[in-house]
Amino acid sequence: MAFLSLSMNYPELFILSILCFILFLFLLLPNWSLVGMFLTFLLNLHNLPEKFTELLERSQEGTISVHSSKMDMVATTNPGNVHHVMSKNFWNYPKGPAFRQLFEALGVSLFTLDLEDWKTYRKFIHNYFMHPQTHQFLAKVIPENVKIGLIPVLEHLSKQGFIVDLEDLFKRHLYDFACIMSTGFNPNTLSVEFPHHPFFKAMDDMCEGIFYRHFMPDSLWKLSWVGIGKEKKLKAARDTLREIATKYMSMKREEIKANKDKEKFDFLQCFLTEHEVFGSVLHPEEIIRDNILGFIFAAQDTTSATLTWFFWLISKNPEVENKIREEMEKNLTVKQGKKWEISSIEEVRKLVYMQAAFYETLRLYPPAPFQERIALEEDVLPSGHRINPQTKVQMSSYAMARMKWVWGEDCKEFKPERWINEKGEIKHEPSNKFFAFSAGPRICLGKNMAFTLMKAVAATIMWNYTVEVDETCPVIPAASVILHTKHGLMARIKEQAP
Repeated sequence: MAFLSLSMNYPELFILSILCFILFLFLLLPNWSLVGMFLTFLLNLHNLPEKFTELLERSQEGTISVHSSKMDMVATTNPGNVHHVMSKNFWNYPKGPAFRQLFEALGVSLFTLDLEDWKTYRKFIHNYFMHPQTHQFLAKVIPENVKIGLIPVLEHLSKQGFIVDLEDLFKRHLYDFACIMSTGFNPNTLSVEFPHHPFFKAMDDMCEGIFYRHFMPDSLWKLSWVGIGKEKKLKAARDTLREIATKYMSMKREEIKANKDKEKFDFLQCFLTEHEVFGSVLHPEEIIRDNILGFIFAAQDTTSATLTWFFWLISKNPEVENKIREEMEKNLTVKQGKKWEISSIEEVRKLVYMQAAFYETLRLYPPAPFQERIALEEDVLPSGHRINPQTKVQMSSYAMARMKWVWGEDCKEFKPERWINEKGEIKHEPSNKFFAFSAGPRICLGKNMAFTLMKAVAATIMWNYTVEVDETCPVIPAASVILHTKHGLMARIKEQAP
């Protein structure tokens, strides 16, 4: 079975085999179609986004529904349905308690909260992102982190001629950035030594474990006494991530007590000092810890995945790379014979075509390819599909990007031009059609920060170096709730010829 860990021993395999056989009989009796769909997904977990796309391509109105005595589910790529669920009738479609259980490793954070609790912390975090001091801190952190972290490593790699996993490099750079913005501390995981850090394995294990939970019955993965395979790794990952966040909280308290570095305006400091951003509410320790983890997860995992797919797509489309280089030559200020280093985030905001290429990357390879909501009350979708209470509504931005009736005959092509309007500006597409950053009230608060950061990284690499992707290493999606690659993006970094 696809969800078996390679580290499992024979007794574990035997127990899980028995449980899976019982599950199969349980599903077999009430509904053959549900069994068929379950087995189809189970046998194609290594390529689930594509299989999901194929299924929805054959559907009417881009929507399918499954009803059984055990589960009601609707899967859709219909923009009208997405708008209805994510915006128009938002309060009828929370993530729900089952979602919180699936993602319990992220604790009680904005990512897992619903309804009034979500509304409260959404306001707090919105205030942080909109605060002038946050913008000032961001404008300082991005150039500094590129200069002291990214460039020395790129220089080293270009001189040594090593093949490097770019996805690992991006994860490290983004983790350092996310830690600075969320806690005020730089763990310096991106250095020429590529030091071991427990965060990366824990995050990968968490994302993989949560992914497999979606295809196992609650009664199976909730059996704590099983404690094997992916579930064992998931629990260990949760503990590791919480230890890391708790350590940063302790360090921050010591820093505040010593009255050090008043120039910082990080997320954790605002929580702990009862800053105006978060009001004078005394927040429970686990709420602070879990929101720090949620911040790092949102900033690091999703952005590093996007950068990875961006450079892979660029390697496959040299004409796009040439256009980006032409745009950089017009807009970046570089001294003759010198490497370009970002001095101001305003500089990269001029790179409109590069931003269009990132939009196109996010359209084709959204970091979160699936979103799920659960209905509280009876409803009818714009496509005419009836929704019963407790119906799961699954929406796939990955599949929608490949629907010709939504994006046109060229929907599967990488074409940044589709994002440029007649004035040469970024063309707006409604969030129910392009929901890589979610949609409606839950739309991503860090969208602008993410684009600025990704453009700073991409411009630094593309102006100063040539990336030669190793074509012998397959680039395919990993089994994860975040659309990472299974084998990384192996490449050589070579110094750009003058």
